[in-house]
Amino acid sequence: MAFLAQLGASTDELVDAIVGIPESDQETRIIFREAVLRLLRNHTYLRTNQFEVEDRLKGLEERFRVIGRDALADAFHKRLEALKPHHNKFTPDVFHFLLELADQPAQNTQLTALDELVEPEEIPPPNLTWKDVAREDGWIQERDIWLFNRHAPDSSDDEEAAEIKTVASVETLTSASSVDDRAQRTALDCAFKPQGGELLQQAKEALSWRRAPATNGQDQLVITTVSTLQLLREVLFMLSGLPTTAFDADCHPSPAYQLQGISLEASNALVNSFAECGRKIAPLRAFCKRKARSPLLQVFESSVQKALDSLDKRLASIQGRYVAIRGDTVVSLVGVLTELKPILNPLFSLSNIIRQLQEEKNTHAFRYLELLYDAAGMAQLQAHRDTYHLLGGIFFDCFQVYLKPIRLWMEEGKLLSGDRTFFVSESSTKLPLPQIWKGQFKLLHSPEGNLHAPRFLNPAIHRIFTAGKSIVVLKHMKRHAATSKYKATDEPRMDFATVCPDHLQFAPFSELFSAAFDAWIQSKHHTAAVTLQELLYNSYGLLQSLDMLEEVYLMSDGSKSDTLASAVFRHLDNFSSSWKDRFTLTEIAQEAFSASIDSYRIFAEIDPRNIVHSAIAGRSSVRVNLPAIRLGCRLNWPVQIVVTEEAIRGYQTIFTFLLQARRAIHVLKHPIKNFHPQGSLSATGPMARYYVLRTKLLWFCDAVVTYLTTLVLAPNTAKLRVDLGDAGDVDDMIKAHADFVSRILHESCQGAKLQPIRDCMLDIFDLAIKVADAQKLEMSRWEKDEHEIMRLSAISSPYASPAKAKAKYVAVTPKPRRRTDQDDESDKESQDLEWNLEQSIGDNEVKPHHVLLKKFLGDFERHLRFVAGGLRGVARASKEQAAVKWDLLAEMLEVGIKDL
Repeated sequence: MAFLAQLGASTDELVDAIVGIPESDQETRIIFREAVLRLLRNHTYLRTNQFEVEDRLKGLEERFRVIGRDALADAFHKRLEALKPHHNKFTPDVFHFLLELADQPAQNTQLTALDELVEPEEIPPPNLTWKDVAREDGWIQERDIWLFNRHAPDSSDDEEAAEIKTVASVETLTSASSVDDRAQRTALDCAFKPQGGELLQQAKEALSWRRAPATNGQDQLVITTVSTLQLLREVLFMLSGLPTTAFDADCHPSPAYQLQGISLEASNALVNSFAECGRKIAPLRAFCKRKARSPLLQVFESSVQKALDSLDKRLASIQGRYVAIRGDTVVSLVGVLTELKPILNPLFSLSNIIRQLQEEKNTHAFRYLELLYDAAGMAQLQAHRDTYHLLGGIFFDCFQVYLKPIRLWMEEGKLLSGDRTFFVSESSTKLPLPQIWKGQFKLLHSPEGNLHAPRFLNPAIHRIFTAGKSIVVLKHMKRHAATSKYKATDEPRMDFATVCPDHLQFAPFSELFSAAFDAWIQSKHHTAAVTLQELLYNSYGLLQSLDMLEEVYLMSDGSKSDTLASAVFRHLDNFSSSWKDRFTLTEIAQEAFSASIDSYRIFAEIDPRNIVHSAIAGRSSVRVNLPAIRLGCRLNWPVQIVVTEEAIRGYQTIFTFLLQARRAIHVLKHPIKNFHPQGSLSATGPMARYYVLRTKLLWFCDAVVTYLTTLVLAPNTAKLRVDLGDAGDVDDMIKAHADFVSRILHESCQGAKLQPIRDCMLDIFDLAIKVADAQKLEMSRWEKDEHEIMRLSAISSPYASPAKAKAKYVAVTPKPRRRTDQDDESDKESQDLEWNLEQSIGDNEVKPHHVLLKKFLGDFERHLRFVAGGLRGVARASKEQAAVKWDLLAEMLEVGIKDL
């Protein structure tokens, strides 16, 4: 039972580990548990027999000895014995597995294979000797470093000792030092014999002042006076970044020491001047000890280290001047400070930059470039020539590293992976080809909205970004030649000596850099931009595509547009729903423009949001059904980079407005039966009033269409051609086309600011449809009334017999014919028109025709005054360029107001 309980618990753990069924699903857990238990209980395979394995191993060893391979048997036995301390319960299984894999081990085993398991011994590197150092560093060529000045033992400070100059050979020095290079040498080893001990003692006494400061019995610090030469040594060591006695680690002077021969205040002031210099230099040395990962910071650290090396060389030359005295030398701390000022002042400015970098939080890697740029310009303005040259040189050295991703982007259209300093990023998803230019790459911005790039590059960011995108688009066009074609062979040099020569020292640093960088950008931007523009014009037919858009959307060809519009209006007037079929509408559009545009390039769609189900309501207003008609033009994908989707929507807006105006003109010019009842053409008759209203409506519609075609569309399309020709790159072309679409939308009153005026224009267009419908309905009534009068007069004539009256009535009455479906539709149309007219005027009973015409005329006058006055007011209050066009349109419409 204990075994079964243990087996059940292990089975539960096995099922949980492999299947992972939640505890809530107990039925499934039980099913899997029972299945696993059944398999385990019925398992017929037992564990490996360890005794059988042991016998097989012993038999294998005996077989090796029998066939004469004792060496192999000894090696086999040795390893079996070494493995015994590491046996566990799985060892027999491993041995059994290896025995099953063995393939004639006695014949195929080679003892030499065991040598590959032995790790080779590491060969220690050769010892470094002074001879190797001298050979690598070039000490043999520098003979002056082997000159020693030996003074006579009896020489003093007041006597000029005879100098004995000897030259030590590299071989003797290196051989002597290589005997015991590893032993630690002491100052006593360096002393010259036989007076070396005395000289060492003198050196110790001379440096006795460096002992720890003592205090008197009252815990007051005892001030130790030091000589000028001793303090100078401390100052030079401190400026070199070495530990000193007179200054602590933070370059603060110790109060225990005073310069000999001057007052304490003067001594402290002089020492503090050097300490201040050391504190300003210390951040530079600490900065160089950092190990930056960014290449930008690495080159900056290298430039700072070079500046410190020049300081160290100057300090070493000063030390050498006072160590190897060749003549009368004046030791002066003030003189040394004055001598070091020209090289220290530039380093102070550099130290301020590093301090500012450390104080700012979350700074970008290129932040120091901005600080160097500003500091170099300020140093030039303040006439600090040395500081200007140092900071300007460091700036251009570091800027060369920042130019590498810019050069790669502009020449090959590539971005360095993991580069967080560049201002261009690529979308993680692949966009359609027409959207590559606008959406595939983005300019990075900070959370504050600033561009993720040095401020001094902002004027050139657009051209850099455009040049790289041009290369990317050219690659997708399969027109990108070798990368070397886009690499300018005469790329301008971007270094301080070239950009800021001495003869231009009075030119501002910012202008010199801008001019040089613009030339550098132009050398890489011009070729790609021009090549892409030529391909758009010549290979992909940009101008031809624009002509097609103007012909389809802007109705530049009136006859073709009339063909399209008439076919659509005919379907609307006939209450046919076939115009809503996109295939039928596409066929109509293709037939209309077949003379100049390939059929496959034009298609039509229907926007269901602007469709109404009532055919009467659809034909009685320009606000419904007509805006649902969407024409489309198939453009090459490079052309779609310039002609964006937003621009196509603007084209569609203009097309809809022109179609609505043509709808109003179409219903007014639709032929009406030449039937004029008696008195209807008088000055106050209904027909005269109708013709006056019709003339005014036609004049308004023609004025709007004339304004759009002659003052808006024609001048702007001509200006678009000029702007595209003057564009420097594709972005300029996109902007020129977007500005064109924006201009025609604003000047044609399609903007949000003029929305009430546009709605009032549409009301006038709808009014034209109402007038035409009312007149058509009235003509139908007059015709019926006249026919009835003729019938009654023929029957009631007193001069004719009933038989003759009947014959006369038959003669003047058309022969009755059988009613058809068209007659039923005509009657239905008349009834629907009458009902629609009642709904439009808002009355429950139909008013007389002359009353309706009077009302329509009043509505027209009110709408016209609103449109003209609104255009005048908006034009005067607006500062946009379109205001001039609005004022012209208002002046055109005010002519109609004067005639009212």
